[in-house]
Amino acid sequence: MSRLFPAPLLSLCLWALWLLLNLSLSAGNLLFGAILGFLAPVLFAPLRPQPARIRRPGLAIKLFFLVGRDVLVSNLQVAWGVLCSRQRPPRSAFVKIPLELHDAHGLAALSMICTVVPGTVWSELALDRSVLLMHVFDLEDEARFIAHFKTTYERPLMEIFQ
Repeated sequence: MSRLFPAPLLSLCLWALWLLLNLSLSAGNLLFGAILGFLAPVLFAPLRPQPARIRRPGLAIKLFFLVGRDVLVSNLQVAWGVLCSRQRPPRSAFVKIPLELHDAHGLAALSMICTVVPGTVWSELALDRSVLLMHVFDLEDEARFIAHFKTTYERPLMEIFQ
């Protein structure tokens, strides 16, 4: 049954979404929506990632709030850096961060964290997943930034996913 319907909830949602978008319950829309709901999960099943194993959900919740705090603080720092850019221009730089995290789900979470925290941009990941190249808007001390990044984000993600 799971080979025929690898994601039954997804099939049902696709069928309902098709009907909702077309605003019609005609026989053709009912049939095409059902075919779409059946075929899409079957055809795209090989593209679905392996399920993530979250080993420490409490730490994941703590990390969520920590990232939220960092987003707020970083927003203020970037805004202040932009407002004061005439007196002191920001010292933007690319930083190479050695990684110990190799789990695909953990790296995906790390990339999202880098995306939502203002002032940082995930630029490149080495093919062997050992080094992350990151752009930082205003970098005072590279070694301190790397140490903060690894202890604040990478280590908790390793505990959660590896």
